[in-house]
Amino acid sequence: MNEIQRAKIVLKILNQTYPKIKVPLESRNVFTLMISVLLSAQCTDVNVNNVTKQIYPKYYRPEHFVKLGRKRIEKLIKKIGIFRIKAKSIYNLSKILINKHKGKVPQTFEELEDLPGVGHKTASVVMSQGFGYPAFPVDTHIHRLAQRWGLSNGKSVIQTESDLKRLFPKKNWNKLHLQIIYYGREYCKARDCYGISCKICTSCYPKRIKPIKTKKP
Repeated sequence: MNEIQRAKIVLKILNQTYPKIKVPLESRNVFTLMISVLLSAQCTDVNVNNVTKQIYPKYYRPEHFVKLGRKRIEKLIKKIGIFRIKAKSIYNLSKILINKHKGKVPQTFEELEDLPGVGHKTASVVMSQGFGYPAFPVDTHIHRLAQRWGLSNGKSVIQTESDLKRLFPKKNWNKLHLQIIYYGREYCKARDCYGISCKICTSCYPKRIKPIKTKKP
């Protein structure tokens, strides 16, 4: 079985398992979506949502966060990992959005990735979930699963993104990256499936016996 055949199996099982998918991070607009994705680094979506549900009803525009100031932002997000670094990024990117983009979130990868705390993965989520632009955000979890399922060799997150974009139709990208995340959390966990027990793993590699070790990006 080659990678194209495995990709077809993956897509079929994911569409059967998650015909409809919900964006896991709660947001009020594209700006708050970007903030939530930034906050989710080294933190669970549940924790981010628990924190932001106290914030977004009142603060949801760059002007609000600039007015708050860095120290008050720190207090609002202190339950989230590396909150001081994230507060600094939120404050600085809010100022840039006001000064350079008239308070609006830019709609290009280049401009997004120029913002403090916004890497390629965050920019990809904003472009796909915020603006509906075809993108394939790849985090460490998708990187791990792509190796287990024989869709990428695991050399880097960048390589994994390129491989997945090559194997799957562009029209599926935005939904697919969320389906993979949900499936990994529910059925193909890092310390549970090990590449030998879930439906996708057993369908793609029916003869696999030993647990597979995945390369970290």
